[in-house]
This record gives sequence, C-alpha cells and structure tokens, in this order.
Amino acid sequence: MFVCKQEALRRIISTLANKNEELQNFLEAVDHTLAGLQVSSLIVMSDLEAELEKLNSALEEKGAELRYIIKEEKQRKEAELQKQLSEGKFALVSCEELLDFANQTLTINTEEEFLAVRVTMAPAFRLTTRPAVSDNMSQFTVDFSAERAGLQRLHFLPVPRAPQIDASSCVVRDNTITVTWRPPGEADSGGDSSSRPIERYELEYRKTDRDSTLRVAGEGSWEKVCDIIEPQVTISGLKFDSRFIAIRVRARNKAAAGEFSEPIAIETTAYNFSFDASTAHAELKVQGDMVTWEPQGVKGHDPRLRGKENKSSSRSATPSPNKTAANRGGRDRFAGESYTVLGDQEMTNGCHYWELRPLADWKSFSVGVAYRGSLGRFDQLGKGTGSWCLHASQWLQSSLAAKHNNRAKTLDWPLPQRVGIYCDYDNGDLLFIDVDRLRLLHAFKTKFSQPLVPAFTVWCGGITIATGLQVPSFMGNFLTTNRSLSSLSP
Repeated sequence: MFVCKQEALRRIISTLANKNEELQNFLEAVDHTLAGLQVSSLIVMSDLEAELEKLNSALEEKGAELRYIIKEEKQRKEAELQKQLSEGKFALVSCEELLDFANQTLTINTEEEFLAVRVTMAPAFRLTTRPAVSDNMSQFTVDFSAERAGLQRLHFLPVPRAPQIDASSCVVRDNTITVTWRPPGEADSGGDSSSRPIERYELEYRKTDRDSTLRVAGEGSWEKVCDIIEPQVTISGLKFDSRFIAIRVRARNKAAAGEFSEPIAIETTAYNFSFDASTAHAELKVQGDMVTWEPQGVKGHDPRLRGKENKSSSRSATPSPNKTAANRGGRDRFAGESYTVLGDQEMTNGCHYWELRPLADWKSFSVGVAYRGSLGRFDQLGKGTGSWCLHASQWLQSSLAAKHNNRAKTLDWPLPQRVGIYCDYDNGDLLFIDVDRLRLLHAFKTKFSQPLVPAFTVWCGGITIATGLQVPSFMGNFLTTNRSLSSLSP
C-alpha cells in the first residue's frame, strides 16, 4: 500500500512539474508579448510622425510653388491692365480736346473758314474698349476636396486576425505535410476587406514529442515558410524524427502581420534509427548516417584485396563453434571478414521503411535485417537462418543477389543507386526496392519470431542511410501484386 501511494505521489509530482513548466513558459510568453507591444507602439508612433512631417513638407512645398505662380500671373495681368489704363486715359483726353475743337468749329459762320477746318476721330477708334485680361483666376483654382476626403478617411490599417487551420484537411504523405487553413473573413477587416486585402501568409513549424502546443525546454525553434499566396501550402523534404510537428500560420497585409493561429500538432510517426557504432567492425568508420570502410594499417586497397583473393579458398566466414551468439560474452563488435554494423532500434511489430545509397567509390555492400541475438562476431549477412539481405557488388564484375540461410538468388537487374527497404514485421514481408526506377528487386516472405534490427555490410567504399521516412505511397503498388516472392524463404 505504501509503495502504491508513493508511486501515486510521484505521478502527481510529475504532473505538477509539467504544469509548472508550462505556466513558466506561458508567463515568459506574456512578458515577451508585453515588451513587444511597447516596442511596436513606439515604432508605429514614430512612423506616424515621420509620415505627417513628410505630408506637411510636401504641402508647404506645393503651396510655395502655387503662390509663386499666382503672384506671377497677377503681376503680368496688372501690367497689361495698367498699360490699357494709360492708353485709355490718353485717348480720353484726346477725345475731349477734339470734342471742344469740333464744338468751336460749329460756331464758324463763313463757308470758306469752315471748310478749312479738319476734324478726325481716328486715335479714339483705334483703341479697344475691352480689357486685355480678365479678373478671373480660375486657371489657378485648386480643388483639394478629394485630398481632404482622403485625409478624413485616414486610419490605421487593421492587423489581420489569425487564420484557422483546418486540421481535417491537412494531409501527411510521403514525408510531406499539406496544410490548409481558412482565411480571416470580411468581419476581420472591419467590413472593407477589398481595400485591405491579405497579401500573403507565413507558416511556421517545429518538431516536438508532445501534443501540447506550448514549447518546452530543449525543443527546436520555429522554422519558417514565407510568401505564401494561397491558403494552403505543402511542406516537403521532412524527416519524421519526432512524434509530432507543431504548425501555426498568420496573415499579413500591406502594413503588418497578424497574430499566429492556434498551433496544431500533427502526428508524424516513422521508423528512426542510427548505426550502433558499438557493433561496427573495427575497419568500419561510423559518422552520423554514413559508414565507410577504412582498412587499418594498409595504404591503398590493392594489397589487401589481393590478400583476400588468395586466402578466400582457405578462410571461411562461418563462425567457429566457440564464437556463437550464445557465448559472445558482451563482445558486440563484428570481426574477421564480417564488415558489419547493426542499427540501434529494434522492430517488434508494425511496418518500417528506410533507404540506402552507396557512395561513389563503393565496391560491395549488403543491406537487410537480422535477429540481433543470432549473429556471431564472424557471421555474415544472409549466411544463417536469422538474417535476410540484398547483396550488391561491382568488384571484378557486377552482381546483385538476395541472400538468406546461406542460399543466394541472382537478380537480373542493374545495380541500384538508391535502395528502399520495407519490413512488415507482423505479416513477415521484407521487400527491396530500386527507388529511382520504382522496381521491386526482391521480396522475402517469412514469419519473424524475434526482434529485428537493420543490418549492413560494407566492403570498399561506403554507404549512407535515410531514416525517419514514412512508408512511401508507391509501396502499395508492390504489396498488392503478390509477385517476386522469394524461394529462399524457409
């Protein structure tokens, strides 16, 4: 009873610790948001003042230009009117003098004197009686009504609301995730979405082993996908080496980016493993997802290869009775001519898939699965009942074969440069695929009875592996054909 209560208390403590961590992360997020709000408000205020100053400067500059034009036109018209006024006054004086002279002429009584007088009105008739210019300055009339209306409509561009990810429409396939979301509606834009359209979206994602959307210590930062036009995007080239991928999206208009949507956690299950360096032959070098053959104490390959050829008839790869798996005594590293390394994750159920690529200088490799406990230090893949493999070689001549229980089946197909390995533990299926040509190379049909591990043999050159892969969709074509099942199966 005491032990049970202690265990229950430990679970409570663990739950409280997790909740405490989530609350701390939440408070940090709120503090960060508050600080960001203060900075953003200062930036917005500064931008507004700068824009108003630019607008005022532009108005002052344009006003000075228009005032100069009006003043210049006024002076020109005044000069023309002053000229007309001067000429009119002169003509008026002339007319008055002629009028007096004409009236005096009418008082002459003799014909001879009257005919000798000559009166002319020509100067007055040559003067136009219409002003040269008008007092209308309509050509300088400025209508700022449109600008005034625009200024009155001036407002802050609303920050777009968060889109909503449609989890039911998201698709996970072939290590890609297609994410679909609903854009903010017209209500989110104040009823005038046409004047403030969403220009693009930004999506962020990160890997996590929790379905909680709160970030915990040790998790990676968000990775970004920018400049998305449509409310859908496909994230490709993913390695599924975590239980979930958290995804969020936000909208951006001309001026600002809105809040992120509530993150969703999409499950990304796949088979992940690494090379178990503790099992690697001493002449195999493990570096991440790559294994290379590096013979110790030998400069160049030729002497070693010739030695192997000369000894091939007298040296057997079959383990001695004293070096079986049962009495390995913890010595996990392969030795002798078994240039082998195992994967570090067992398969006990379900479907699994991974891929292999040989390096450019490769000469020989094998890839498959094995019962970990059945391989002795000197065992080679495909030699016993507990391992199944595909063997490829281009040393002396090219060959491709499927091997199991010391039996080999030659395969009439070019050497593949990318091999897909599919293992369905429950149904006893092991398939090898030429991925580049989408060709089923060979299929074993058996019944697995012990935990399996990926197994590799490298001799001359090297290989790389790709893990964290979903079972590809093209595998369905091979699993439904029921062809090429191996005659090597027990």
